[in-house]
Amino acid sequence: MARSAWRCALVLVAGVLLCAAVETAVAAKRVSIPDDLRDVVDDEEDDDWRHWGAAAPPRDDGPPPDLSRMDPAALQAELLRRHAGPSFGFVKLRLGVRRSQEEVMGIATRWTNVLRTGSVAAKFVAVDFGTFMFTMDRGQNVLEVKEFILSQPEAYEFKIGNQAFRRPGDPPLDEVVEMLQKQKTTLSQDSDSQQYKSKVEL
Repeated sequence: MARSAWRCALVLVAGVLLCAAVETAVAAKRVSIPDDLRDVVDDEEDDDWRHWGAAAPPRDDGPPPDLSRMDPAALQAELLRRHAGPSFGFVKLRLGVRRSQEEVMGIATRWTNVLRTGSVAAKFVAVDFGTFMFTMDRGQNVLEVKEFILSQPEAYEFKIGNQAFRRPGDPPLDEVVEMLQKQKTTLSQDSDSQQYKSKVEL
């Protein structure tokens, strides 16, 4: 009985202390921040910061061009610029570079995450060690994806539909494959001649 009375007294004291702490916290002086901030001066130096959060001006694409008089390349460029639905395409990585599975997956993950930070929902999936497939829900961002991909050192070619895009000065894929095959055959011929010379010297 004495123990239960002791426990009740302890619980009662703890309750009183808790109530006192809550009352002190409620009665504490609060700092009030006024809603009227007209006297605050924004002296930022960056003009872009001043307009941050403002609605973007409406995009004026003008009237649609006369598609019947356009050449096929200009027509494809116009269709790519105005594309709005889901989209997918392929990215060829630089040829002649050996990559492990982890490196390829790392590149795909890095590109997906970097584009996501720019509010572009593109997902890259490795098809093989030298090719990625990308998918997008909003095709209007395809030009941003193209610019990003062609700025990456690992990328060689960006292909969407029948159009293939490369950096200026990059040779077509067929020429690169031929150059790599020639290098491979010259290396194998050099190694064969080295083996022949070593056999003759013996």
